[in-house]
Amino acid sequence: MSTRPYRSVLYIPGSKERALEKARTLPADAIIFDLEDAVAPDAKVDARAILKAELGKGGYGNRAKIVRINGFDTKWGKDDVAAFVGADIDAILMPKVDNASQLDELAALIPDVDLWAMMETPLGMLNAAEIAAHPRLKGFVLGTNDLAKELNTRFRADRLPMMGGLHLCLLAAKAHGLVIIDGVYNAFKDDEGLRAECAQGRDMGMDGKTLIHPAQLDIANTAFAPSEDEIDLAQRQIAAFEDAEASGQGVAVVDGKIVENLHVVTAKGILAKAKAIADMAK
Repeated sequence: MSTRPYRSVLYIPGSKERALEKARTLPADAIIFDLEDAVAPDAKVDARAILKAELGKGGYGNRAKIVRINGFDTKWGKDDVAAFVGADIDAILMPKVDNASQLDELAALIPDVDLWAMMETPLGMLNAAEIAAHPRLKGFVLGTNDLAKELNTRFRADRLPMMGGLHLCLLAAKAHGLVIIDGVYNAFKDDEGLRAECAQGRDMGMDGKTLIHPAQLDIANTAFAPSEDEIDLAQRQIAAFEDAEASGQGVAVVDGKIVENLHVVTAKGILAKAKAIADMAK
């Protein structure tokens, strides 16, 4: 999997020129340019044209540029795809993916662009392994608001009612080398709640968090980046293991804990991610 950071993935409505302009200056690792939920039905055609024009101007730097189209069960979906064939984007994000055949249909319409899937329905999550195996797919985005609606769950800070579906997606993503981005946190003024949910997602193995407001960026960027302690430990683990190998040993000990090759692989991944984050800031 690429070490490209996806700590913070900010939704920006494709219809809002001012927001599209501001996004060029925000410290987001990726932007989802949204033509679906964030755009009213009577504004969707105009939003498509506005977004295409703004992307044509460039200026988004190293941020990953992902366009979320409308579903193919709407009158806008296929025209959305056609508008961005050949555009300067990194991926097309399809909403409410229930099975891999939907991605086949999308792939046929737009060559040479990565596909991403919104995982936000019970059926999609039950089919997560099949969807993740699609040869053009590179990322999952979890749509936790839609999933909560479909499951008829009550809100809980621990997200226990939807955890089964999230784990199915996580397992499928990791099995097939996909990026997986956690769902949004709706209370954008609740910093502590966001920080806790980011920590939960990071502990689970998510690569980052989708966000609905620029005020959430710093918290997500911090939560999904290696900490100074993690970097320090990774460096010491690698050094200790290399010393052990040089003396003919297969394991090392750091801070009273065994370090084997698998720990070194993880440590090198941490350092690679930290470097990629630093490189993005240049």
